[in-house]
Amino acid sequence: MSQPNENQPIDAAPEPQVAEPSQGQETATDAALRAELEQAQDRVLRLQAEMENVRNRLRREADEQRRYASLPLVSDLLPVMDNIARAIEAAQKESGQNSLLEGVQLIQQQLEGVLAAHHCTRIEALHQPFDPNFHEAIMQQPTDEYAPGTIVLVAREGYLLHDRVVRPSQVIVATAPAAE
Repeated sequence: MSQPNENQPIDAAPEPQVAEPSQGQETATDAALRAELEQAQDRVLRLQAEMENVRNRLRREADEQRRYASLPLVSDLLPVMDNIARAIEAAQKESGQNSLLEGVQLIQQQLEGVLAAHHCTRIEALHQPFDPNFHEAIMQQPTDEYAPGTIVLVAREGYLLHDRVVRPSQVIVATAPAAE
C-alpha cells in the first residue's frame, strides 16, 4: 500500500463535469429570462414617465388654482364698482355736489388700484370690434358713424383676472343702417 501524499486531501471527491454552452449558443431559459428582463425594464421606464407626467399635471393644476383663487372675491367686488360708477354719473349730473363727486371718484380709483394689484383689469370695449369671448351684446344699434360689429356703448364694464374673463362687458354693437 502506498502512503497518501501530504498535499493531496484524503476525502477529495472529483468535481462534477458540467457542460457549458458555447458562447454563441443561448439556452431557452436564458432567452426567456432576457426577454422578461427587457419587458420589466420597459415597464419601469414607462411608469417613471407616467409619474413625471402626473407630477407635471398636478403642478400645473396647483399653479392655476393659486392664480385664480381670488376669482370669487373679484366677482363679489364688481357690483360695488358698478354702483360707484352710477354714483359718479349721478353726481356729475348735479353740479352742486362736487365734494361728493370727488370723494366717490377717489374711492373708485382706490378700488381699481386694489383690483389691478390682484391682476384684475377692465376689458377695454368702447369702439373695439365685438368679440364674443370678452363681450356680451345686449342690443344692436344701426349707425353710420361706426363700422358694423363695432361697440358703440358699454352698458356694464367687463373684467379679466389674469387672462380669464371674470365678467364679460355688456355692450351695444353697431350695425349697418337699414336700407330705405
